[in-house]
Amino acid sequence: MIIEMQDTTTSAVAKRLLSVREEGGVVALGRVLTLVIMTTKRMHEAAVSAANAASGEHPMRVIVVDVVAPDSERARVDAEIRVGGDAGASDVVVLHVSGAAAADTETLVQALLLPDAPVVAWWPDEVLGSPASSSLGRIAQLRISDSRDEQDPVAALERLGDGFEPGDSDLAWTRLTMWRAQLAAVLDQPPFEPVLSVEVVGRADSSSAVLMAAWLELALRVPVTLQHSEDGSRNRTSGLQTVRLVRESGTIELDRVADSTVRLTQPGQPEQYIPMPVRDLTDVLTEELRSLAPDRIYGEVLQRGVPELCRERAE
Repeated sequence: MIIEMQDTTTSAVAKRLLSVREEGGVVALGRVLTLVIMTTKRMHEAAVSAANAASGEHPMRVIVVDVVAPDSERARVDAEIRVGGDAGASDVVVLHVSGAAAADTETLVQALLLPDAPVVAWWPDEVLGSPASSSLGRIAQLRISDSRDEQDPVAALERLGDGFEPGDSDLAWTRLTMWRAQLAAVLDQPPFEPVLSVEVVGRADSSSAVLMAAWLELALRVPVTLQHSEDGSRNRTSGLQTVRLVRESGTIELDRVADSTVRLTQPGQPEQYIPMPVRDLTDVLTEELRSLAPDRIYGEVLQRGVPELCRERAE
């Protein structure tokens, strides 16, 4: 069910949401967090869809702030309340805001936050320089960015690194979880030789490829070469293409051969084809919401690994 409220206030929306829940015999008990999504019209339905799907594991209240006319002379809030089949295991409130109403996100959403529940902020189509210092970021325990669609991924990661605070996260890093786990598993097997050098291949616009290269250089303390894919059309949905670990006995290669599969090649062993689907928005968002604790490794990669990788590439 979708209820539309024109030219309203968030206090009025909160009261209407409560009455809708009471009429339906459902209360907000069991909601584990409030997810506030700062987005544009281009992305907000995709973001809501991902949040609804993720709510099956993390019941939550979803507040979408869609700034439609920031320069309007008149402050205005139009709202949609979505419950039941239109909201998954969530309450969804979409706020279309104009003018001064968009200036202070913290005040705007305050009446809609669940009491005594953590707040997660998500910018699905914008990379801020300092998420923690933004109006919304100041009240959020976890602040999620997504540098995937940035044309200059290095510049985007440098901005995130300059303003990094514990609790910041990036879905471009979350998309690497299975890659990192597979590489760690390979290095835990004989012959336990040291890695001499690393090659990472990915699309030129892939922040995940940059983060992978920076992580490997930071973790292994060996030279890492970051190369761009020769065929930009190959596996367009995946930014990271190949990782090669060079050891004395030969090269270990993990190569994406399809959107659902990677090929593992090791010296003296037959090729292995490992199921590793390209992760969609729901998958990575769900993983992020499993733990609201700061990701120490991501912080080190962002603040130390990326700058070091960039310095070496510039020399």
